[in-house]
Amino acid sequence: MTTTAFTTNGRVIALAHYAARAVLESVLTRHDTTFQQSVTLKSVSLAGGSVTPDHLVADVVHSLKIEESAVWEVVDGLTAARLLETDPTDASRLRLTPAGQELLDTTTAETAEITARLYADIPAEDLAVAGRVLALVTERANAELARA
Repeated sequence: MTTTAFTTNGRVIALAHYAARAVLESVLTRHDTTFQQSVTLKSVSLAGGSVTPDHLVADVVHSLKIEESAVWEVVDGLTAARLLETDPTDASRLRLTPAGQELLDTTTAETAEITARLYADIPAEDLAVAGRVLALVTERANAELARA
């Protein structure tokens, strides 16, 4: 029996990221949505459905490592498209509109089906190790960026 040794390094991680992102973007494109818009909508959802604009922008900047001005453009675009709106219970916050929630739910469900196929038959122990390694690499990369 022949076994293949695998090495995890930046290239392997990047190739997996870009392959998975291309799959996600194929789903998002069908819904006329960008990756940045999807991340922004998900950030509002993860914040409990209502978030201050400054917190939202900071979270997306931290997640995507992009310029703040680019995130503000995304937030403005989502607001103009009526996917985000001022929270009527607190005018200092933004929330998903029903259309924004529906878009997020639809793209999340579609990508969940694909994700299930991508991760099928990978042992839970392997996924746990990969998760720990990737979390550590992310933590260290964020520390390097903070030093820059």
